[in-house]
Parts: sequence; structure tokens; C-alpha cells
Amino acid sequence: MYSHTTLGANDLARARGFYQAVFAPLGLEVRYSDETYLGWGAPGQPPRFFVVRPVNGEAPSAGNGSMVALLASRRSIVDACHAAALEQGGADEGGPGLRPHYHPNFYGAYFRDLDGNKICIVCHEPE
Repeated sequence: MYSHTTLGANDLARARGFYQAVFAPLGLEVRYSDETYLGWGAPGQPPRFFVVRPVNGEAPSAGNGSMVALLASRRSIVDACHAAALEQGGADEGGPGLRPHYHPNFYGAYFRDLDGNKICIVCHEPE
């Protein structure tokens, strides 16, 4: 059912640096790039996560209650992605840790990117 995720950005060059640092621990790389959008994906795969200039020409805005959650295979990757987000100027929305109210092995971290989009990196596996 999942095809891709698209988020708006005010400055694609700035967004590129931010997401390259955050996505490196996940093994994701830029798979497409032009003057209007960037696409990340796993090596050899099509891009599935896009950062774009909105096609209507309006300023991008983060949705209230909207969030993108990306899967990590290990808890240490969650930690690394969250640390990279904060180092790149992202805002903390909940540091790495267990959220047993979701399920016993839900280990996640939350942050906002440079344009205010909320991102979660989560591992569902035991340590």
C-alpha cells in the first residue's frame, strides 16, 4: 500500500544537508535531485522519501498532527538519526526511548526538520 512520502521545504540545499545526515544511519541516499525536489531511497531502489518545493508556489507548512515515521532495524540507529537531526538544527520532539504504551519494543525518537515537519525514527525490535 505504501508508495512514497513527500514533505515541503523552503530551501532544498539546506534540506539536503539535514536529511543526508539524518538518513545516513538508515543507509538511505539521494536517488534523485533537481531544482524542484530531492528523493531518497535505499541503494539500487527508487526514491520513496521526497522533499520538494510545493508545486503551487506557496510556502510549505507542516501539518498539525501529521508525522512521517521511518523504520530502523536497531535502536542504535534511532539514537544516531535523532542525534544527527539535532546536530543539523532540528528541534527535539521526544528523545530516543521506549514507548511501552504503543507496544513493549517500540523504541522511537521524534524531531522536527528545518521546516517544522515532524519525523519519527522507530525500531520495533527488542535490543
